[in-house]
Amino acid sequence: MKKKKNAHIQGWDFSHIHGRYEEENDLPWNYKNIIKQYLKAEYKLLDIDTGGGEFLLTLEHPFKNTSITENYPPNIEFCKKNLVPLGINLYETNGASLLPFKDNEFDIIINKHGSFNISELFRILKTGGIFITQQVGTENDKELIELLLPKTELSFPDLYLKNISKKFRETGFKILQEQEAFCLIKFYDIGALVWYAHIIEM
Repeated sequence: MKKKKNAHIQGWDFSHIHGRYEEENDLPWNYKNIIKQYLKAEYKLLDIDTGGGEFLLTLEHPFKNTSITENYPPNIEFCKKNLVPLGINLYETNGASLLPFKDNEFDIIINKHGSFNISELFRILKTGGIFITQQVGTENDKELIELLLPKTELSFPDLYLKNISKKFRETGFKILQEQEAFCLIKFYDIGALVWYAHIIEM
C-alpha cells in the first residue's frame, strides 16, 4: 500500500487500481473530444492544475505552445522531471489565485478537476478564446462519503452547474456548452476502495 501511495502522488494517475473501479465512465460527454473540437496546433494552450500532466499529454499539443500550472509539491517535482524537459512551460501557482500571465495570452484554457479564478480566466484569454473544464460538484462521491463518513456535511455546497454558470455569465463569458451529470463510482474489490479513500483523503 505504501509503495502504491508514493507512486500515486507523483501526478493524479489512478492506473494503480485500473480495472478494479469505475468512475466517470458513463458521463454523457467526452471531455477530450470537446477540447479537440476547438484546439489547433498553433493555439496557445494553458492547463490549470495539470496534476502530473497525464491527461494533457493525451492531447498531443505542440509542447512549445503549452503551459501548465500546478501547486501541489510532489506534482510540481514530477512535472519538472517529466514535462519541462519536453518544452512545456511550468508555473508553480494555485489555479484559484492571481495568475502570472499577461492579458489576452491564451487561445484555450483547460481545467480538469482543478480550481480556477473566473476573473483571471477572462483576463488571460484572448478575445474569442475558449475555457473548457470538467469539474466535480457538491454531490461528487456522495454515496461513498455517506457510507464511510455518515452525517458528514458535503464539501462546497454551492458547487452546482447553475451556480457556476451564472458566475461565468456575470463575468462576461458566453456559454457554448454546459452539462451536468450525477454518476456512481463503482468498486470491484475492497482493496481498491481502501486505496481510493486513503488517496482522496490526502
